[in-house]
Amino acid sequence: MSEIILYGARACPFVHRTRLALLEKRVDFEWVEIDLHTPPEWFFQLSPYGKVPVLKHGQDLVWESTIINEYLDEVFPEPPLLPAKPGKRAWARFWIDFANTQFVPWFYKLLLEQQSDKQAQRNAELNKHLLFLENTGLGHANAGSYWLDEQLSLVDLAFYPFFERLCVLEHYRHFTLPPACSRLSIWWKRMGQRDTVRQLQNPTEYYIKAYIRYADGSASGSTAQDRRNI
Repeated sequence: MSEIILYGARACPFVHRTRLALLEKRVDFEWVEIDLHTPPEWFFQLSPYGKVPVLKHGQDLVWESTIINEYLDEVFPEPPLLPAKPGKRAWARFWIDFANTQFVPWFYKLLLEQQSDKQAQRNAELNKHLLFLENTGLGHANAGSYWLDEQLSLVDLAFYPFFERLCVLEHYRHFTLPPACSRLSIWWKRMGQRDTVRQLQNPTEYYIKAYIRYADGSASGSTAQDRRNI
């Protein structure tokens, strides 16, 4: 049995972040699939909110994808996924926080919105955030590089799973990456070429099917839980 157990769901972008971190660290782990719609009762003893991912490492039990990923970077320091210098680490943490508090919420606001006029508003707001990522985030780096220049980091892993799922917004909300986001487009392509990313990639049809209940409003009764998990 592996020293590390990861409880998650294949479709979940938050779990996707941690699976990528484990692959980048070349850390073996045991995978336990959790049905997000009907999680087993025992799972709530591990995750009181019923959220995934949950990482069990010996006696340590860690929740929340970005916290888990920082934990992994501390416990398994090679290769490093955060910079050594405090200033650059702060810069990385800012963008991880931006992913969690700005980009991801607006991704779901657009996906879950059922009214066409409000969808247009959500679309415009998500566009604004993407342009901010383009100009203020990747704008400091060389074209085609990762978020922190040539070093893959936890910032890349915080954003990438949602870019892989932009096909959902394109299919259900006619949303596409703004043409002005050339750096983001190059970064997205470069991420897709990594072996670790390819190991976990799913086809567009998989995501379209997985997210239909969120797009058509049938998951509206459990919206908060859905946003946390998928």
